[in-house]
Amino acid sequence: MVMKEYLSLAETAELVGKCKETLRRWDKEGILKAVREPVSNYRVYRKKDVQQLLGNLFNTAETDEVSNFTKPQNDYSVLELFAGAGGLAVGMEQAGLKCVALNEIDKWACQTLRKNRPNWNVLEGNIKDFTFEEYKGKVDVVTGGFPCQAFSYAGKKLGLNDARGTLFYEFARVVKQVNPSICIGENVRGLLSHEKGKTLEGMISILDEIGYNVVPVKVLKAINYRVPQKRERLILVGIRKDIEVNYEYPKPHKKIFNLVDALKKGELYNCKVPKSEGSKYPDHKKEILDLVPPKGYWRDLPLDIQKEYMGKSFYLGGGKTGMARRIGWDEPSLTLTCSPAQKQTERCHPDETRPFTVREYARIQTFPDNWHFEGSVSQQYKQIGNAVPVNLAKEIGYSIISFLNKVYENKELKENQPKALVV
Repeated sequence: MVMKEYLSLAETAELVGKCKETLRRWDKEGILKAVREPVSNYRVYRKKDVQQLLGNLFNTAETDEVSNFTKPQNDYSVLELFAGAGGLAVGMEQAGLKCVALNEIDKWACQTLRKNRPNWNVLEGNIKDFTFEEYKGKVDVVTGGFPCQAFSYAGKKLGLNDARGTLFYEFARVVKQVNPSICIGENVRGLLSHEKGKTLEGMISILDEIGYNVVPVKVLKAINYRVPQKRERLILVGIRKDIEVNYEYPKPHKKIFNLVDALKKGELYNCKVPKSEGSKYPDHKKEILDLVPPKGYWRDLPLDIQKEYMGKSFYLGGGKTGMARRIGWDEPSLTLTCSPAQKQTERCHPDETRPFTVREYARIQTFPDNWHFEGSVSQQYKQIGNAVPVNLAKEIGYSIISFLNKVYENKELKENQPKALVV
């Protein structure tokens, strides 16, 4: 059996974005049949079958009948923390929300924000050095992509004081100061299992303590929200306890967009991607990646080159499908990282043996072409790789607007109700 024609269970699960149990069920149901490796008797999958399935998964709908668009009935305002280069803020703006202030510590990201939106109030510096009391009662939403940090678990129930020194404490502090109707935190999927789930439990406990009910946490897949990238973001939503309105996550779209939709003229963009600067591979790496076909990775290399390129990793378990990876035109990109040329996370162009350029990176993250990034090329990659995809942010923005419309409707109804007569 020529193993480069086959994929292990772990590799297949990583490529199709499903857990191993789902693949075992698919095998029984005939959706994706496995074969048995003759020596070990392990499940393996024909690579051509997986590629055919990927094509079907990512082209299931030519049209998209789902729409989350909601028109705001009032002027709704957002205070954004840990704003980065503006992915979340731009998406919120496109949805119809107004950013009243944005806090960010990275100077290049702040320059990017000011360059593109001179009218935005960009608060540059460590969040710990700012008070946001002036926005109390004046902001509808507080958002923030706070980094995931462990807490001190001194007590049985984690409280706000236990979180001091972490950036989630600062997020919660600002929410408590500003008292918005809704707060939205976003993070990586790994927060679900961080410290065996205790970190997330602690965050929920803290929001409860400061007066917010947490909506069941959800991981949103960017490919379901008009983003040509297999990126996942955990969304943490808190609703102020005096508000009797349910929040609903945006509905997933049926149509999936691929790399071709990002880099060429089509539904997402009305022209091909603009030319820009980008990283280059060293000559040795270029020679190796020249051998990898579109949608291929290190397993497609000759065995001797696999061993040389992978080193000790060759003998370790796991699929490592991001290594020596060339993306195909007819699939979404793998999750973009802060550097496109690192050995663990290569994202090679389908036709040319090179990493994606800065503007290609931005397109995959669904930034508009007129959104410019400041700093060196490496700083620009970092800003884009850390961002929330703009289209995903816009869809979340629509869901926030839908929620706030109902909040204001309820408020007006209560204000217009006749007062009870006092006898």
